[in-house]
Amino acid sequence: MSFQQALSGLNSSSKALDVLGNNIANANTVGFKSAEVHFSDVFANSLSGSGASQVGIGSAISGIQQTFSQGNVTATNNPLDISINGGGFFRMDRSGEISYTRNGQFHLDNAGFIVNDQTMKVMGFPADANGQITASSPVDLQLSASQISPRATSDPLAGNLTANLNLDSRQGVPAVTPFNFANPQTYNYSTALSVYDTLGVAHTMTMYFARASAGGPWNVYGTMDGATPQAFPAALAFNTSGVLTTAMPLVLPSWALTTGAASPWSPGSMDFTGTTQFGSASSVDRLTQGGYTTGSLTGLSVGADGIVQGRYSNGQARNLGQIVLATFANPNGLQSLGNNQWALTSVSGPELVSAPGTGSRGVLQSASVEESNVDLTAQLVNMITQQRNYQANAQTIKTQDQVLQTLVNLR
Repeated sequence: MSFQQALSGLNSSSKALDVLGNNIANANTVGFKSAEVHFSDVFANSLSGSGASQVGIGSAISGIQQTFSQGNVTATNNPLDISINGGGFFRMDRSGEISYTRNGQFHLDNAGFIVNDQTMKVMGFPADANGQITASSPVDLQLSASQISPRATSDPLAGNLTANLNLDSRQGVPAVTPFNFANPQTYNYSTALSVYDTLGVAHTMTMYFARASAGGPWNVYGTMDGATPQAFPAALAFNTSGVLTTAMPLVLPSWALTTGAASPWSPGSMDFTGTTQFGSASSVDRLTQGGYTTGSLTGLSVGADGIVQGRYSNGQARNLGQIVLATFANPNGLQSLGNNQWALTSVSGPELVSAPGTGSRGVLQSASVEESNVDLTAQLVNMITQQRNYQANAQTIKTQDQVLQTLVNLR
């Protein structure tokens, strides 16, 4: 018997206690992944090639492996606290130094970059001025706080105005003619909606519907901000089943504006498809237009697919970028850098970067964090086990000492 086996056992148990202590110390560290010690036995080389009579010379630490199992997800009040539910790592950048993390406690710095507590920047796919995202090389995500430009109702991107109404088939020709928007007796029904000129200024466009003849089509007129009525280019006609037969859409007339926007100006085209003429009271079911005024950023949200979307004071939402996730063939081959950061190594394999929810990548959850995956109960039980192992190895040394003392005292 020698002291070597016991000393190696003490060292192994001591190292295991260090790992357990580190796990317990990080039980509340967001995104932390617990580690476990792998042991191996040690034998001296034998020239005879036979292992029948070999005695081991102790134990050694063969490796310390992190466990990349999913931690619990806890809700927070910060929309830029982001958890990963599934595989993958956030890709972080600090002056060109790339690292990876599962800790999604992020915030905005004074330049609009999404950063963590170590000022590392979150990387992802950028969005263009129209909110379109194209997969490309990941960049540092910077969110613009600038106002979004207005969109005129007449802009091709806004599409056609739409109106879905029912015009009462029981209505006859108005009692008073000709049409006068100031006299309700000259029309049968009216409705209004807001439209936006080329400067984003809101205007109220009111439409008036007057029966042209008994059982016949309907004349449509419009005013802009209550002035200068204009006739629409066609009358709305229906078949005997109350279905609209007039070709759509109708190009709207133009009005003079005094806001400094383009003038004379037409809001575009109106599509009345779906409008009916049934024997019930005239009503409007839907009125839509695609214009809006300028807007300031009022809030952020992050979708499960990693798309960061801005909410604006004009009721619009726009994509500002998309957070990406990196995966590895062997995550245990990553080098731990501290601060919940890992670095790429040849053992981990190359990074594979794409959007959340693709391949083996998990999905993101905003306003939440992934807790440490440390199981405190299991760690405390393992600590007791390693303590007993340490005590047993110390007892081996004590016994060896007694044996040697006996030999020394022989006469």
